[in-house]
Amino acid sequence: MSDDTRVDATTGGRGRAPVPRGFWPVWTAVAIDLLGFGIIIPLLPLYAESFGAGPATVGILFASYSVAQFVLSPVWGKLSDRFGRRPVLLVTIAGSALGSLVLGLAGSLPMLFVGRILDGGSGASVAVARATVADVADDSERPRLMGLLGAAFGLGFVIGPSIGALAALGSPSLPFFVAAGLSVANLIAGILRIPETRTAQPDATEARGSIRSLPGSVLRLTALTFVGVTAFAAFEATFALLGSARLSMTDSTVAIVFAGVGLLLVGTQGGMVQPVTSRLGETGTIRLGLLLDAAGFALLSVAGSWPMLGGALAFLAVGQGLLTPTLSSAVAGAAPPGRAGAALGVQQSAGGLARVVGPAAGGALFALAVPAPYLVAAVLAVAALPLTFGRDD
Repeated sequence: MSDDTRVDATTGGRGRAPVPRGFWPVWTAVAIDLLGFGIIIPLLPLYAESFGAGPATVGILFASYSVAQFVLSPVWGKLSDRFGRRPVLLVTIAGSALGSLVLGLAGSLPMLFVGRILDGGSGASVAVARATVADVADDSERPRLMGLLGAAFGLGFVIGPSIGALAALGSPSLPFFVAAGLSVANLIAGILRIPETRTAQPDATEARGSIRSLPGSVLRLTALTFVGVTAFAAFEATFALLGSARLSMTDSTVAIVFAGVGLLLVGTQGGMVQPVTSRLGETGTIRLGLLLDAAGFALLSVAGSWPMLGGALAFLAVGQGLLTPTLSSAVAGAAPPGRAGAALGVQQSAGGLARVVGPAAGGALFALAVPAPYLVAAVLAVAALPLTFGRDD
């Protein structure tokens, strides 16, 4: 990549951290998109209860988002390879706005499901944004930019709940209208600022290719993504129960702890991914992330004090912060020319499925024994290490 296609993030080209031109508009689009997501998620269970939903129905409502994402993410990714990143990214942002608006206007439980399915089906903005990074970054830049993109996700999710809580003081539906308004503003800004970055198109044979036609390395990395997200989603779904059982945590304490984990994730993705991948390479960083996750889960299974809990959560936050963006970078690097969108869409689809499987499995295991979800997650992280070995084709 020539120097005239890159600008510095902070000093107009004179600093040490240049990014490809057009990266920051895409980063902002992802951050605002995930800000809306963060506004909605903490409030959705109580909102659904006001329509008569019980705990099981609330669980299914949450799962409907991930199921829609699982089904449609590969489609959006493939369409972005064919028609360009910009139009697909704008359509998915518009879909998020519509989904949030439907939730705010919902007068019945079925309409809540419609809103969540619309939002989940439109939830390919992260995968398409990652494909944008793959378009404009060389191999050495890609992990850092994927990390910065992951930090946008984390920031949106950390800040969003606070905005949602303030909006909820106005009315139960106001947070959903706020999320819809942010998405509309995001769409307008995207129309004005997001560039088209796709330069290579798949040939006719590649364009018709199925998931199984992707290289073996992409499929292994996708399997790794499924394992990593499943384990972490099981932790997210059961941590409040663990905190209550062992340390008598209240809901507010759990929220503060999760915010701290989120901030550490953001710091890891924004500041550690590049130096670690520069030293260990993508494969070595993925292995380190898995080992840190395994250590965190194992420690969490026996944590009965705040110091032990803090250590476990630090391992998990750093491990997951390294693992997630590096896996996406590796998938983009392993994708055939012109098929980065398809490969990253399949990866995001695996993550959507994992967010259905992980909470369900975690809850079932927690009912059997408190340490069970975390011990199983630790075993899964270690068992996934062999997937980091293999041929590139």
